[in-house]
Amino acid sequence: MTRRPRLVPGVLAAAALALTSFGGLAAPALAAEPGDPDEIRRQMLERAAAQPGTTASLVSSQNIAQVDTDPSQVGISGCFTATAPLFVTSGLDSLRVFDVSDPAQPELTGVLPSAMFENEAMNCGERRTGDGTRRFALIGVDLYQASPDDIQHVNVGGGELVVVDVTDPAAPTVLSRAPGTTSTHTVACIDDTNCRYAYSAGGRSTFSIFDLRDLENPVEVDSDRSTPGVQPFETPTGGHKWNFDAAGIGTHTGWNGASMWDVSKPRRPRVLTTTGEAGQGVDPDHEGWNDFILHNAFRPHADRFKPGRKPSLRRGNVLLVTEEDYEQTDCSLAGSFQTWWVKKLNGKPGKIVPLDKVELSDLGTFPLPRGAFCSSHWFDYRPGGLVAAGFYGGGTQVLDVSNPRRIRTHAHAVWGLSEVWDAMWAPVYDARGRRTDERTNLVYSIDLVRGLDVYAVDVPGDGRGAEPSSATQSAVSVSDRAAANALPLGLVGAATAGALLLRRRRAQG
Repeated sequence: MTRRPRLVPGVLAAAALALTSFGGLAAPALAAEPGDPDEIRRQMLERAAAQPGTTASLVSSQNIAQVDTDPSQVGISGCFTATAPLFVTSGLDSLRVFDVSDPAQPELTGVLPSAMFENEAMNCGERRTGDGTRRFALIGVDLYQASPDDIQHVNVGGGELVVVDVTDPAAPTVLSRAPGTTSTHTVACIDDTNCRYAYSAGGRSTFSIFDLRDLENPVEVDSDRSTPGVQPFETPTGGHKWNFDAAGIGTHTGWNGASMWDVSKPRRPRVLTTTGEAGQGVDPDHEGWNDFILHNAFRPHADRFKPGRKPSLRRGNVLLVTEEDYEQTDCSLAGSFQTWWVKKLNGKPGKIVPLDKVELSDLGTFPLPRGAFCSSHWFDYRPGGLVAAGFYGGGTQVLDVSNPRRIRTHAHAVWGLSEVWDAMWAPVYDARGRRTDERTNLVYSIDLVRGLDVYAVDVPGDGRGAEPSSATQSAVSVSDRAAANALPLGLVGAATAGALLLRRRRAQG
């Protein structure tokens, strides 16, 4: 069982602050006196001045344009549902549901006030029932969670999965909860279109499997019934995130690299291979490939994989990975985006080998943040070879990985007062509202400071350019947000402090 982080007084105070600010969604808790926008603006300008080399306005390449923004949430993560054009986001103060029928202008539809940390990877799931499709989001609780529609269940301590029903997008509600024996930093459905089982991030050597067949009563699966208590499952690579590909194979990224698993029997997963010593960060021929954790992964065209072929995205044998090094503020060292060659899936370790990696400074997209977080973080792949990735203070970066041996920059959008945690391509929905495998040219960036930004990217071959044009932009500046008391600086500070504490505690075991 993974040791729980001890909640120091500062984090308990942050939790208390969040729990007392449900009414503060309209007037959130601030470091300054409530109703004093001049003081708030002064604090923000001081933050900007403390980060030379950045700017409070947008700096971007010519092939990307901001087309919309929603600054209403202290954003962390998000997901798109499969059978309705909905986008669900998670932040420190709420869970929010957006109608993305017009993906260039997402419309806020429903809000569940929910003080929570960290739920770093919002995951959407669905189940077909006799009454139609039931849609929901999985919240992984790290340190605390509470919402007014379920106030009898307040979590301070983490280690819990929360299922939120978003079938009615105007009225998201807490449906159920399940305790976990390992870290629920992230929780992911094996199949988001028929989510019956979900895997947790886990700790350095174990992870949890949740049985969601009864959505109102989810339970953790016991790996060893002969031993008293619920026993978690073992993993060779330690836990941060599970990603499941088109071949039905799960990739578990974490402390000791990445491992790939056969999950066709979800209660009895089987290891297929690992990233070996390079993924552990101990291979002298590949220094710097894992200075903290491998964060998340995706394998395009996974169903085309055959062993022994040369690496190619189209052959399904290239694994895309972000390596996070959250506390490193040197942007030449702070967490890279990587490509790996999956040579074989034969049950033997070390069959995934390095191809290429780039830190933020390698991309040449300036200005670089100084003294700020600039590690790579969540990313999303667009068919054709473009990746949208969040780089914290390094903004939203669009990378060209079409040649996996030579990662290149394609576009970038960077704000001075910004911390991009998540970036993803808006999917194309068909006439029935079902998500297809195609992607628009729109990137959704979830920013801890700015909320949600929408960018149009000039994608090679689509003939659209970075549309809609700048004439249709409806950008809201950070200063406007502060003046409107919409920027909860106290919660932003709590998030940064909480993230640092959580990562240090997890790193210690």
